[in-house]
Amino acid sequence: MVDAVVLAGAANAKRLRAVSREPYEALIPVADRRMVDFVVAALEESPSVTRAAVVGPVPQLKYLEQGKVKAVLPCAGSVMDNLRQGLEWLQPQGYVLVATSDIPLLTAAAVEDFLKRAQETQADFYYSIVEKGVGEARYPGVKRTYVRLKDGTFTGGNLFLFHPRIVDRVWRLAEEMVRLRKQPLKMCSLLGWGQVLRLVLGQLTIAAVEQRFAEIAGAVGKAVISPYPEVGIDVDKPSDYELVQRFMGWGGKTWSGGAGLNG
Repeated sequence: MVDAVVLAGAANAKRLRAVSREPYEALIPVADRRMVDFVVAALEESPSVTRAAVVGPVPQLKYLEQGKVKAVLPCAGSVMDNLRQGLEWLQPQGYVLVATSDIPLLTAAAVEDFLKRAQETQADFYYSIVEKGVGEARYPGVKRTYVRLKDGTFTGGNLFLFHPRIVDRVWRLAEEMVRLRKQPLKMCSLLGWGQVLRLVLGQLTIAAVEQRFAEIAGAVGKAVISPYPEVGIDVDKPSDYELVQRFMGWGGKTWSGGAGLNG
C-alpha cells in the first residue's frame, strides 16, 4: 500500500497555450473533464493507493479533496518544490507513488501493474519506461522522446515510486534530472561522458544506467518496463492533445468548463 502525490502545478505557458488558455496545464479540458481528473480517477480506483495529495492551484482544484485525496496543496515553485510540499503534508512511512497530472490516459490497471512490477525487485527508487513499439502499436501516430538502448528503444514514463529515506541523498541529482528530462543526451551526461558515448553507440544498457545511478546517488534505482503505454503519454504539445482527444472519442471537440470530477 502506498501514498501518492499528484503534481498539478505546471503553468500553461508553453505550447499548450495553443489549445487552451487555462492558467495551469492540469486544468486543460480533455474530453469532458480536466486533465488532472483522469489521473486522480486512476488513483482512486487503484487498490494499492491509500492516500493522495494533489499539489496545484487550490481554488480551482479544491473539489478533488474527497475520497483518497486528503489534501489539495498550493504550488510551492518548481516540480521538486511541489513534490516536497506533498511529502511534508503526507509524512509517508513507506513508499510514495508520484504521478504527473498530464497523463489523462492513465488507468488503475496501469498503476497497479507498475506497483506490482516494482515489488519484484528491491530498490529505493523506481522509474517507469515504455518500449517504443508498445506505444506505437496501441496509439499510432504518438510522438515521444525516445532513447535507444542496447535493451531496446524506450520513452520515459510519468509514474515514479520511491522511499522517503533517499530524499536528502538524491534531491540535487533529481532536480537536474527533472530539468533535463526532455534532453536524453544531457540527462545521460549526469552519469558521466562514458555513458553518453555508450548511448550514442547504442551500447548503453538499463543495467549499466542503474549501476551508475547507484554509484552517484548512493541509492538503488530500477527501471520498470510498463506494458501500458498510457504511463508515458504526457500531454505537453498540441499533437499530444489531439491524439488523446481522438482516442477518447472526442475528436476535435473541446470542453468549456465545469468543476470536473463530481463538480
